[in-house]
Amino acid sequence: MQEEEKYQKLKDIIKIYLPEDVTITDVEKNSHFMNNLNINSANLVDIVLDVEDAFDIRLENDDMDQMQTVNDAMAIIDAKLKEK
Repeated sequence: MQEEEKYQKLKDIIKIYLPEDVTITDVEKNSHFMNNLNINSANLVDIVLDVEDAFDIRLENDDMDQMQTVNDAMAIIDAKLKEK
């Protein structure tokens, strides 16, 4: 899977959980989930679960703690896909 394809897939997941005051165009690779995108911790857990399903990977609690930005999520997804 190409990098841009993974990024788009991740954005499609994030889009579902964005609050009304944030649009998909606000999502950038350096966007912080809570600070920039106003995603609350409950929705962040939902994003993690959707990422697991979409990419067929398993994320541990440590991974979730490290997933602060879209770039962090991309790096974790890449690492987990390489482990498969």
